[in-house]
Amino acid sequence: MKKSLLALTLGGLGIGITEFVMMGLLPDIAKDLNITIPQAGHLISAYALGVVIGAPLLVVIAGSYPPKKILMVLMLMFTGFNAFSAFAPDYNTMFAARLLAGLPHGAFFGVGSVVASRLAEKGKEAQSVSLMFAGLTIANVIGVPLGTYIGHNYSWRYTFVIIVIVGIVTLLSLKSWMPALPATKNRDLGKELNFFKLPESWLIILMIAIGTGGLFSWYSYIAPLLTEVSGFAANSITYILVVAGLGMLVGNFIGGKLADKISPAKATLTLLIAMSISLLIVHYVSGNQVMAIIMTFVTGAIAFAAASPIQMLMINTAKGSEMLAASVSQASFNIGNALGAFLGGLPLAAGFDYTSPVSVGSIMALTGAAFAWMLIARTKRVTKLNYA
Repeated sequence: MKKSLLALTLGGLGIGITEFVMMGLLPDIAKDLNITIPQAGHLISAYALGVVIGAPLLVVIAGSYPPKKILMVLMLMFTGFNAFSAFAPDYNTMFAARLLAGLPHGAFFGVGSVVASRLAEKGKEAQSVSLMFAGLTIANVIGVPLGTYIGHNYSWRYTFVIIVIVGIVTLLSLKSWMPALPATKNRDLGKELNFFKLPESWLIILMIAIGTGGLFSWYSYIAPLLTEVSGFAANSITYILVVAGLGMLVGNFIGGKLADKISPAKATLTLLIAMSISLLIVHYVSGNQVMAIIMTFVTGAIAFAAASPIQMLMINTAKGSEMLAASVSQASFNIGNALGAFLGGLPLAAGFDYTSPVSVGSIMALTGAAFAWMLIARTKRVTKLNYA
């Protein structure tokens, strides 16, 4: 692996830990800050809101600077705001810290995706992007379980100190290993914003927000699914989540290879259909512990396999607005996070069991596949008109 890509992987690791570790730390944070667990849950929403706001905004503001400088400033913001979280004395301060910590998330992945694709060998762009997203999967395999353990047994504040250390290491790696790629010359912001006028752009945004929302409809309620339906002990959930993380790690690299081989659009369509089928299987086999573990691995693999193809699809669609488009895809992922958790919770509120969110997720993934199919069909039609 190129050292420059390793720097992006480290950034993905830090961002992955701070995003996903909150799910496991909610009881500890709630107790320490003297708030309820539902109130602590708002801290997850605060981070997602920060991603949605910061992703396009920061790229628009910083887009004319060299990519290396942008990445370093974003990682400096990430490190500083997570340090703010580590010392937050009360709920309101922690809410503000989480909102601010989310701001650089989407922009870092947006700029990083474009940089990774530029540094890649010809025909291996998606695989190069997948190396950055590998940081997210490593976070789920190692960082999140470790951070949760430290938070439970020592203090959740120490977990954020670890995140800060990862941020500092990433900063030093970017400074030492990232080549000084040139800034975008003669930047035309108005032309970049035309990205939002393209029907293809909105098809991809809807595809991401709804399709990948299927993943979060399953993952948001995976703990009660495994304890209440599969019958696992509560203290075994951390280990089963490592299985999901391993699946994500494997799937991430498979997705990159698949996108380079058959095109990002076709890979995305295939994987969203596969995700829908996988979630449907989870619905029916979760009562069997062996099958539940197997499908936890498989579903995690399929879900994260879609990450780099989707990112490359967005970059390829938005010629001249690549960084903005790639950051918008990250904002869309976080909309999917909130949407999946919300829609998945509706049948639970209506009294259905913990397999019901998985069924909702299957429908969402299939709806995302429909948008992917519409995008492919539209692209073919426009191509024919251009060459007619």
